[in-house]
Amino acid sequence: MFPIRDHNPSGRIPYVTYMLMAANIGIFLSYVALFNDPRALNAFFFDYAAIPARITSGDGFSTLVSSMFLHGGWMHLIGNMLFLWIFGDNIEDEMGHVPYLVFYLAAGIAAGLVHVLASPGSSVPTVGASGAIAGVMGSYLLLFPKARVDILLILVIFIRIFPIPAWIMLAVWFAMQFVGGIGADVEAGGVAYWAHAGGFVAGLALTLPLWLKRGAVGFWRRTDGHPPHPEATYATSRIPKVRR
Repeated sequence: MFPIRDHNPSGRIPYVTYMLMAANIGIFLSYVALFNDPRALNAFFFDYAAIPARITSGDGFSTLVSSMFLHGGWMHLIGNMLFLWIFGDNIEDEMGHVPYLVFYLAAGIAAGLVHVLASPGSSVPTVGASGAIAGVMGSYLLLFPKARVDILLILVIFIRIFPIPAWIMLAVWFAMQFVGGIGADVEAGGVAYWAHAGGFVAGLALTLPLWLKRGAVGFWRRTDGHPPHPEATYATSRIPKVRR
């Protein structure tokens, strides 16, 4: 089940979201050739990825930022950029360009710190914009819980696109991160579930002052939980017919 788009384009051009996407893609392309040389790739990640054991020893705090712009492969990059493209523009529109950039970086740093606390002795390099983007998703949940998000559902030969309220998709995603974090061996590497969950909670917390300033529950009543822009309309999807 993948989110592929929302129905709420922003009211102004999301320059910062586009800039962040360009930075992530450009940086990945600058070192993608290293994937053919594991030794060189490991050396690169040692310098710029977030390594919990290194940070707990008092070194490498700058990697909490640099690691946000690194990815472990094409699918890792594509997935993160898809989520940023779907949810980032409306948050930038509501916060403003510069505050949104500060928020994004702060959520990413908070996600990295949560990961370090969850696995302080781990020597596994951590990379990805997922923590910062999880913060954007947490902000989206607080500000626009009823916004419609189109989901691509794939069940064997059943393929369909259909809209659901954002709060359902985001709540399920967060629950998956929380449950995954409980069952994961963080010292062995893999998905940084606690970074995702931590970024999500940080995004909620950092957005709370803005939500209160907008009127809290009154803001939801005025907007019905949607971004304050006309919804986009898309053609109705159909279920492909597959011959027996």
